[in-house]
Order: sequence, then C-alpha cells, then structure tokens
Amino acid sequence: MLAALPFLLWDLPRGFGPLAFSTVGDAADGLLPFGWDVAGFQKWTLIYLGVSSLAFVLVWLVGYLRR
Repeated sequence: MLAALPFLLWDLPRGFGPLAFSTVGDAADGLLPFGWDVAGFQKWTLIYLGVSSLAFVLVWLVGYLRR
C-alpha cells in the first residue's frame, strides 16, 4: 500500500494539479493554485494564523474569566 502512495498523489483530474511540489522552484514557477503568487500566499497565511491564534487566546480568556 505504501509503495503505491506516490502514484496516488499524482492520479488526480487535470483541474486539480499535484498535491505536493517536486522542488522548491515549483511554487516560484507559478504552480500555486487559483493564480496565487508566493508573496500573496505567505501574506494570507500569516493573516489566517494571526486571526486564529487571537481567537484561540480569546476563547481561553473568556473561559478563564467565566470560572
């Protein structure tokens, strides 16, 4: 089963593309989905991580204060 795993990753319909990059340069060559570039992907990833960590702290703080 594990030997067939790499082939399963590449056996997707044409519209989806690969699930992983072969080299570091693949992302820089424009293989990111939805027309994103590397800088935009990094920016929105950091925004998502910041908002989700703020929500995490807020939930724990509200839970602590309600105790």
